[in-house]
Formats: sequence, structure tokens, C-alpha cells
Amino acid sequence: MSAQVDEACVLTEGPWTHRFVGANGSRFHVVEAGTGPLVLLLHGFPEFWWAWHDVLTRLADAGFRAVAIDLRGYGASDKPPRGYDGYTMAADVTGLIRALGERSAMIVGAGAGGMIGWAAAAFHPKMVSRLVVLGAAHPLRLRAALFSDPRGQAAASASILRFQVPRYEHVLTKNDAALVGELIEQWSGPRWTQTAAYEEYVARCREAIQIPQAAFCALEAYRWVFRSALRLQGYRFVKLMQKPLVTPTLQMHGELDTAVLPRTAQGSGRYVIAPYEWRLIPDAGHFLHQEAPDLVTGEILRWLKA
Repeated sequence: MSAQVDEACVLTEGPWTHRFVGANGSRFHVVEAGTGPLVLLLHGFPEFWWAWHDVLTRLADAGFRAVAIDLRGYGASDKPPRGYDGYTMAADVTGLIRALGERSAMIVGAGAGGMIGWAAAAFHPKMVSRLVVLGAAHPLRLRAALFSDPRGQAAASASILRFQVPRYEHVLTKNDAALVGELIEQWSGPRWTQTAAYEEYVARCREAIQIPQAAFCALEAYRWVFRSALRLQGYRFVKLMQKPLVTPTLQMHGELDTAVLPRTAQGSGRYVIAPYEWRLIPDAGHFLHQEAPDLVTGEILRWLKA
């Protein structure tokens, strides 16, 4: 791990404000632009708040108070040794909504952030007024597919299964976090990977994951998913997640997503009794907000304003 990487690398200047906000017993780095109804943007793995820098400014221009956060353990947010379970991370989100002075918010989550969005809407329905999920199946759909689709979703999740290996975070950060670059490439659609924007994005993600403890924290969330499957805590999580969502939900998925297969994500609508839409995005992989930013931002705005 390079000794010189520290949290300052994620404090990029721009038409936004960096703040630190206390919520749910931790300190979170939030990046804010615009005024209006609150939209909370949750990044996935192996990203950080920068995943939303483009969408953030567009939402602000459209009359929203857009806030991109570094999830617990990522970027410049606190990196406590525990708290990477589904309950705590959902409570981080609702704690942040309150800490930002609001009673509810619209949530947009990508990848792992989308999973947290599903959980936050299920556990705290009054606090999530609208939900947009990118590249993330409902947690119960993902769980079912890991068992029922061994050649499909289980095979696609092989890299995440490797995260269970103790001290694997050292593998992740080796050679300037080369593996992070490989994973992003593997999960992306080919069109985006040939652009200069892609190169810059990967470089930023590789740098941010080398912040001390960030790689360990990022993997802990995945470890919890597997550890909890055999424990009472996991059983309780499943029971709670079975409660149908009353939050209007838009789910977008890349046709070429190899991390979460479209067929895994597609059945998620059965858990939503509110208005629900499914959109399959052609020529895009797992990182929709990077690969098709115009289309995705347009859809997000349409859903938030509906």
C-alpha cells in the first residue's frame, strides 16, 4: 500500500461543498450541491462519492439538494472496525437524512449502494419518499439467485466469494490496487472502457481504495452478507426484507452487467407494492451512472419529479 495515499485525495474541489456530518455514531463525508428536496446518492463498490460528481451537479441544476456521501468505511468517512451489516448501513442512511435536517429523502443507489437503498426503504418506509436503484437486485432476489442459478449469478459472484478470504484486502490494494481496475473492467460494458473518462475514473477508484482501512471496510460488508446467511441476524434481516416496499421505485439495469445479472435483478419488482418501473439499459454494464450518464440522469429526474 502506498504510504502517501490519504483522505485528502477524495476532497476534490468543484461546484459543490464538502462537509462532515455525524450520524448513527459515525462521521460521514458528504458532498452537497443545490437547494430543494433532498436526494441522497449512494455509491457502490469499489467507488466513493465521486461516482456521482456528474449526476450531483445536474440534479442541483434541476432544483434538488443533491448530497453524495462516502459510505461507512469509504473515502473520507469514518472507518470503524464494525457496522458493515445491512441494518447498520440502512440506519446510516436514515441517520444522515435526519442529520441533514430533513424528515425524508429520495434515495439513488448504485451497486452496493442500491442494496443499501432497498434495505433503507424496507426498514424505514416513511423516510424514503422515492427510490432509484442502479445495477442492484433486491437483496432477497440476489440471495435466491446465488442458490438457484449456480452457472449464472453464483458464477458471476465468484470474485465476491473471494472477498471472504481473511486479509484479502491486501490483495485488493496490491500494485496500486490493480485488482480494483480489473474488477471495474470486468463489470463494465466495452463501450465505456475505451474512453478517457474511464481511465480517469479507474485511477480515482484505485487511489481511494488505498486510503488506510478502506479496503478492509469495503470487504467487510460483503463478508457480512455471507456470514449472516447462517446466523440468526441474517434470518432476521431476511424476515424484515420480505416486507413489501411502499416507496415508488425505479430500477435500472445494464444489459451487459456481469456483476449482477439482469435476470437476477429482474424479479425485484415482486417486493414493491408501490409504483414500480424496470428499465434495461442497452450496451451498458454495472456502472450505469458512468456508462450512460445522460440517459440515467434523465430517468432519475423523471422519477424524482413524477
